[in-house]
Amino acid sequence: MFRALVVEKDEAGATSAGVQMLDDSRLPAGDVTVAVEWSTLNYKDGLCLGSGGGMVRAWPHVPGIDFAGTVESSDDPRYKPGDRVVLTGWRVGESWWGGFAEKARVKADWLVPLPEGLSTRQAMAVGTAGFTAMLSVMALEDHGLTPALGEVLVTGAAGGVGSVAVALLAERGYAVAAVTGRPETEPYLRDLGASRIVPREELAETVKKPLESEVWAGCIDNVGGPMLARLLGQMKSDCSVASVGLAGGADLPAKVTPFILRGVNLLGINSVFVPYAKRVTAWNRIATELPMAKLEAMVKECALGDLPDLGRAILKGAVQGRVVVDVRR
Repeated sequence: MFRALVVEKDEAGATSAGVQMLDDSRLPAGDVTVAVEWSTLNYKDGLCLGSGGGMVRAWPHVPGIDFAGTVESSDDPRYKPGDRVVLTGWRVGESWWGGFAEKARVKADWLVPLPEGLSTRQAMAVGTAGFTAMLSVMALEDHGLTPALGEVLVTGAAGGVGSVAVALLAERGYAVAAVTGRPETEPYLRDLGASRIVPREELAETVKKPLESEVWAGCIDNVGGPMLARLLGQMKSDCSVASVGLAGGADLPAKVTPFILRGVNLLGINSVFVPYAKRVTAWNRIATELPMAKLEAMVKECALGDLPDLGRAILKGAVQGRVVVDVRR
């Protein structure tokens, strides 16, 4: 038997979530069974916990798109009992039972060995948010970004992806401008390494000019919508934007002018179906490059039973930094 946060839907279509004891036989088919130690809360988890169940397709369901723990049993020779592993992506927690439970059973291809020096709790403090932030930094640097080129903008900077992105970039020597709509987060962002705070309202308005003064050498954008359209016109020539989120909307009311006249690159970051070798590279870089003291400063712990309320809060933008879930309590 194991404890899990189970989301159910009634005949009227209403969803509810609560902690239940489940038999091991309820676990889905898979190659590897993991004793989960820590999970984390992401925006997608909030959607799955919220009214209507978000991206959930089959009920009942166990959300949790990330988890880290120890292999309990394995039918795959790559993993043996006692191995420490981490999982993000692959639609686990959406179409497959996820990490808001003491046990998970998944395909071996979805797992990554936990790098030396990184605990399971730290891995979930990183989670999909930090993994996505690292993929964004890797993409920008693959397209020529260096600290010498100038300031890097991070939108939605106080959220999960934004917080880790600010810390990673600052640690690598970049001057980081952090966009936030909450003035009270300025001390938090400066502690992470932001050298400038940009009020959200300065970028939220769409302007008629397709090009403005060249300001940013790179950008990690968590917002999308009109803000992304606006900042594209402020990018320096031959520089890039890593597009990560759409908190400001999925539409992009932009002109093609920045791409044609300045050679701006818009790089889509998909953290769900990343090839194994690239995952390993990203996690190894996280283990060596992310300042763990700064990571700890952005972490809050919760128990399984706290997740329904926190899921509603993250959908309202009311969660700062990273929430790690101790599934054993």
